[in-house]
Amino acid sequence: MSLNQQNEDNCFETERLILRPMSLEDASFIFDLYNQAKFIKYIGDRNIRSLSDAEKYIKDRFLPQFEKLGYGNYLITIRETEEKIGGVGIFERAGLDVVDIGFSLLENFEGKGYAYEAAQKIKEVGMEKFGLKKISAITTKDNISSQKLIQKLGLKYQKNVTLPDDDEELLYFETE
Repeated sequence: MSLNQQNEDNCFETERLILRPMSLEDASFIFDLYNQAKFIKYIGDRNIRSLSDAEKYIKDRFLPQFEKLGYGNYLITIRETEEKIGGVGIFERAGLDVVDIGFSLLENFEGKGYAYEAAQKIKEVGMEKFGLKKISAITTKDNISSQKLIQKLGLKYQKNVTLPDDDEELLYFETE
Protein backbone atom coordinates (compact mmCIF):
# COMPACT_ATOMS: atom_id res chain seq x y z
CA MET A 1 0.00 0.00 0.00
CA SER A 2 1.43 3.38 -0.96
CA LEU A 3 1.77 6.15 1.59
CA ASN A 4 -0.89 8.17 -0.30
CA GLN A 5 -3.31 5.24 -0.12
CA GLN A 6 -2.55 4.83 3.59
CA ASN A 7 -3.18 8.56 4.15
CA GLU A 8 -6.50 8.40 2.29
CA ASP A 9 -7.60 5.46 4.43
CA ASN A 10 -6.63 7.44 7.51
CA CYS A 11 -8.45 10.67 6.62
CA PHE A 12 -11.54 11.46 8.64
CA GLU A 13 -14.21 14.10 8.23
CA THR A 14 -16.56 15.89 10.56
CA GLU A 15 -19.22 18.43 9.75
CA ARG A 16 -16.68 21.26 9.42
CA LEU A 17 -13.26 19.61 9.44
CA ILE A 18 -10.97 17.20 7.64
CA LEU A 19 -8.39 15.28 9.68
CA ARG A 20 -5.45 13.66 7.94
CA PRO A 21 -2.15 12.23 9.15
CA MET A 22 0.59 14.83 9.64
CA SER A 23 3.28 14.61 6.99
CA LEU A 24 6.57 16.30 6.15
CA GLU A 25 4.69 18.85 4.04
CA ASP A 26 3.22 20.18 7.31
CA ALA A 27 6.61 21.26 8.71
CA SER A 28 6.01 25.01 8.38
CA PHE A 29 2.61 24.61 10.05
CA ILE A 30 4.12 22.59 12.92
CA PHE A 31 6.81 25.26 13.27
CA ASP A 32 4.10 27.93 13.69
CA LEU A 33 1.78 25.87 15.93
CA TYR A 34 4.47 24.56 18.27
CA ASN A 35 6.02 28.00 18.75
CA GLN A 36 2.84 29.75 19.89
CA ALA A 37 3.09 31.15 23.41
CA LYS A 38 0.09 29.09 24.59
CA PHE A 39 1.50 25.86 23.15
CA ILE A 40 4.80 26.39 24.92
CA LYS A 41 3.07 27.37 28.16
CA TYR A 42 0.53 24.54 28.31
CA ILE A 43 2.07 21.72 26.28
CA GLY A 44 5.77 22.46 26.35
CA ASP A 45 8.70 23.73 24.35
CA ARG A 46 9.52 21.12 21.71
CA ASN A 47 12.72 23.00 20.70
CA ILE A 48 11.56 23.55 17.14
CA ARG A 49 13.63 26.55 16.09
CA SER A 50 13.70 26.05 12.31
CA LEU A 51 11.86 24.36 9.47
CA SER A 52 14.39 21.53 9.53
CA ASP A 53 13.72 21.04 13.27
CA ALA A 54 10.01 20.74 12.44
CA GLU A 55 10.71 18.22 9.65
CA LYS A 56 12.92 16.19 12.00
CA TYR A 57 10.21 16.26 14.69
CA ILE A 58 7.62 14.97 12.22
CA LYS A 59 10.03 12.31 10.90
CA ASP A 60 11.17 11.16 14.36
CA ARG A 61 7.97 11.50 16.39
CA PHE A 62 4.86 11.43 14.18
CA LEU A 63 5.68 9.12 11.27
CA PRO A 64 7.07 6.17 13.30
CA GLN A 65 3.94 6.00 15.45
CA PHE A 66 1.69 5.90 12.36
CA GLU A 67 3.82 3.07 10.96
CA LYS A 68 3.79 1.15 14.26
CA LEU A 69 0.20 1.67 15.42
CA GLY A 70 -1.74 3.02 12.43
CA TYR A 71 -2.75 6.20 14.25
CA GLY A 72 -0.98 9.28 15.59
CA ASN A 73 -1.08 13.04 15.07
CA TYR A 74 -3.60 14.41 12.56
CA LEU A 75 -3.65 17.77 10.86
CA ILE A 76 -6.94 19.62 11.36
CA THR A 77 -8.11 21.60 8.33
CA ILE A 78 -11.32 23.52 7.76
CA ARG A 79 -13.29 21.64 5.14
CA GLU A 80 -14.52 24.71 3.22
CA THR A 81 -11.26 26.66 3.07
CA GLU A 82 -8.64 23.89 3.49
CA GLU A 83 -6.97 26.15 6.06
CA LYS A 84 -4.63 24.33 8.46
CA ILE A 85 -5.80 25.18 11.98
CA GLY A 86 -4.36 22.63 14.40
CA GLY A 87 -3.42 19.12 15.36
CA VAL A 88 -5.22 16.32 17.17
CA GLY A 89 -4.06 12.82 17.88
CA ILE A 90 -3.72 9.75 19.99
CA PHE A 91 -0.22 9.24 21.30
CA GLU A 92 1.86 6.62 23.03
CA ARG A 93 3.55 8.60 25.78
CA ALA A 94 6.35 7.54 28.10
CA GLY A 95 5.06 7.32 31.66
CA LEU A 96 1.45 6.60 30.68
CA ASP A 97 -0.01 3.08 30.40
CA VAL A 98 -3.00 4.23 28.35
CA VAL A 99 -2.64 6.08 25.01
CA ASP A 100 -3.42 9.74 25.35
CA ILE A 101 -5.46 12.14 23.25
CA GLY A 102 -3.99 15.55 22.58
CA PHE A 103 -5.05 18.64 20.66
CA SER A 104 -3.80 22.12 19.85
CA LEU A 105 -5.07 24.91 17.63
CA LEU A 106 -3.69 28.12 16.25
CA GLU A 107 -4.92 30.73 18.71
CA ASN A 108 -7.18 32.57 16.25
CA PHE A 109 -9.23 29.36 15.77
CA GLU A 110 -9.83 28.70 19.48
CA GLY A 111 -13.27 29.06 21.03
CA LYS A 112 -15.18 27.91 17.92
CA GLY A 113 -15.66 24.26 18.90
CA TYR A 114 -13.06 22.95 16.41
CA ALA A 115 -10.85 21.24 19.02
CA TYR A 116 -13.83 19.39 20.52
CA GLU A 117 -15.15 18.41 17.09
CA ALA A 118 -11.74 17.05 16.03
CA ALA A 119 -10.97 15.35 19.36
CA GLN A 120 -14.41 13.72 19.52
CA LYS A 121 -13.86 12.27 16.03
CA ILE A 122 -10.35 10.99 16.85
CA LYS A 123 -11.58 9.45 20.11
CA GLU A 124 -14.33 7.66 18.15
CA VAL A 125 -11.84 6.50 15.49
CA GLY A 126 -9.42 5.26 18.16
CA MET A 127 -12.05 3.21 19.90
CA GLU A 128 -14.02 1.98 16.87
CA LYS A 129 -11.41 1.61 14.10
CA PHE A 130 -8.38 0.78 16.23
CA GLY A 131 -10.16 -1.05 19.06
CA LEU A 132 -8.75 1.02 21.90
CA LYS A 133 -10.46 0.13 25.17
CA LYS A 134 -9.36 3.24 27.04
CA ILE A 135 -8.03 6.68 26.15
CA SER A 136 -6.38 9.07 28.56
CA ALA A 137 -5.59 12.77 28.51
CA ILE A 138 -3.18 14.95 30.45
CA THR A 139 -3.15 18.68 30.96
CA THR A 140 -1.66 21.32 33.19
CA LYS A 141 -3.50 22.46 36.31
CA ASP A 142 -3.94 25.97 34.91
CA ASN A 143 -5.23 24.98 31.44
CA ILE A 144 -8.91 25.25 32.32
CA SER A 145 -10.20 25.24 28.71
CA SER A 146 -8.35 21.98 28.01
CA GLN A 147 -9.72 20.42 31.21
CA LYS A 148 -13.27 21.36 30.18
CA LEU A 149 -12.81 19.90 26.69
CA ILE A 150 -11.35 16.65 28.09
CA GLN A 151 -14.33 16.30 30.44
CA LYS A 152 -16.75 17.09 27.59
CA LEU A 153 -15.15 14.17 25.71
CA GLY A 154 -16.29 11.93 28.57
CA LEU A 155 -12.94 11.45 30.28
CA LYS A 156 -12.89 11.63 34.08
CA TYR A 157 -10.16 12.98 36.34
CA GLN A 158 -8.25 10.09 37.95
CA LYS A 159 -5.08 11.44 39.57
CA ASN A 160 -2.08 13.74 39.25
CA VAL A 161 0.91 12.41 37.29
CA THR A 162 4.44 13.50 36.48
CA LEU A 163 5.92 12.29 33.19
CA PRO A 164 9.53 11.09 32.91
CA ASP A 165 12.02 13.94 32.34
CA ASP A 166 9.47 16.51 33.46
CA ASP A 167 8.94 18.01 36.88
CA GLU A 168 5.47 19.51 36.35
CA GLU A 169 2.59 17.67 37.95
CA LEU A 170 -0.22 17.15 35.42
CA LEU A 171 -3.89 16.24 35.74
CA TYR A 172 -4.61 12.74 34.37
CA PHE A 173 -8.02 11.87 32.89
CA GLU A 174 -9.27 8.57 31.47
CA THR A 175 -12.32 7.09 29.77
CA GLU A 176 -14.37 4.87 32.08
